[in-house]
Amino acid sequence: MIEMLPITVGEQTFIGVTVKLPKTNLLAVTADKGYIMCGALDVALLNERLAGRKIIAGRAVGVRTLEELLDAPLESVTIEAERLGITAGMQGKTALVKML
Repeated sequence: MIEMLPITVGEQTFIGVTVKLPKTNLLAVTADKGYIMCGALDVALLNERLAGRKIIAGRAVGVRTLEELLDAPLESVTIEAERLGITAGMQGKTALVKML
């Protein structure tokens, strides 16, 4: 099952997506310029093989809900995210605001 819902951070609204799979969930929250995602995100792939797309994204590990994804520190971010001032260790919701 796929669930989409609005996520509010301060005065900003983002789109949260949960894909329920057997034994796991895929979690993502998207902003205008990029997104944050659970541990399934392959940041190295985005930085290396898909570098030409200039994807702005961050990855948080060990999260099970969208709320946890927003509160968790990002474990890794893409090169393009770093160019916006988004860094590993930054809280997910803080990174989203920088992606507007």
